[in-house]
Amino acid sequence: MEKVQDTFQQAIEFFKESWQELKKVHWPSRKETYAATAVVIVLVLIMVGYLALIDYVLTRLIETVVS
Repeated sequence: MEKVQDTFQQAIEFFKESWQELKKVHWPSRKETYAATAVVIVLVLIMVGYLALIDYVLTRLIETVVS
C-alpha cells in the first residue's frame, strides 16, 4: 500500500510541475499561428513542385535509356 501511495504522490507532483512549466510557455497568437501555417503550406507546395519535376525528369530519362 505504501508503494501505491508513493507512486500516486509522484504522479501528483509530476502534474503540478508540468502545469507550472506550461504557464511559462509562450503560446503564439492567432496571427502568428496563421503566419506560420502559411509558411509551412508554401514550403510544402514548393517541395511538391520540386519533387514532381525531379520525378518527371528521371522518369523520362529512364524511359529514354530503356527504349
